[in-house]
Amino acid sequence: MTDGDDAPARVRGRRPPQGDPVVDRAFALLAAFDAGHRSLTLGELARRSGIPTSSTLRLAGRLMAWGALERGADGRFTVGLRLWEVASLAPRGQGLKQVALPFMGDLEDVTRQHVLLAVRDGGDALLVERLSAHQAMPVLYRVGGRLPLHSTGVGLVLLAFAETGFQEQMLAQPLMHEPENVPVSPAALRRTLAEVRREGQATLRRRVPNPLVTVAAPIFGADDRIAASLSVVVPQENAETRVLAPAVRTAARSISRGLGARRSIGLTGGGPV
Repeated sequence: MTDGDDAPARVRGRRPPQGDPVVDRAFALLAAFDAGHRSLTLGELARRSGIPTSSTLRLAGRLMAWGALERGADGRFTVGLRLWEVASLAPRGQGLKQVALPFMGDLEDVTRQHVLLAVRDGGDALLVERLSAHQAMPVLYRVGGRLPLHSTGVGLVLLAFAETGFQEQMLAQPLMHEPENVPVSPAALRRTLAEVRREGQATLRRRVPNPLVTVAAPIFGADDRIAASLSVVVPQENAETRVLAPAVRTAARSISRGLGARRSIGLTGGGPV
């Protein structure tokens, strides 16, 4: 889905090939919201979902009754708190966060910047938590946002320790460094992933939109497979990687133990790439 109101229109009057059309339409209404469109008029909701206005109004009413949508005095729709309540029950996010938050808090106290916690969801890194100090540098990351695996610190860790088949799928795709919009060299990315597995961490430096350094480390679950990635994001001028890297690895190792992992972080890799 694009961020603009020019999302591709659906073919109307035709039943979807499978699944309940009411459920499909409800999902389409919820998917109309994104980081750039947190509040929508009825017309915008209908246009972005590709559902006729009359059907949008009727279905939005059902979603409001359940709490999935809310409508303000100005008539604009927003995502309802009931969705947040249900989403908070997701075990990959909630159980992980409960274990990780104390260690994330320690890193925030030390760095006075940003601490990120992400899991892999399909071909993206999904940010499930972020702690940020008051004086922290501005960043584009937000909780619930998706980050590219190949050009972020948390993403590189998740990709480096993923199963080999998935890595090969990613390497076979045309990839671009974001936000620089520079093509990714598959050979260079392959070398980077091997280094991340060997070192048990990823260090990423970027100049746009602000010069920063990210240091990330893997978190393993009770099955000793990669469960999440932990990182700190600091301004380039304050980046002391020799201090940050051990701190991030230690916190990630502690979280892994809290999740029941037995694997020694950084001593074994995720398979040859």
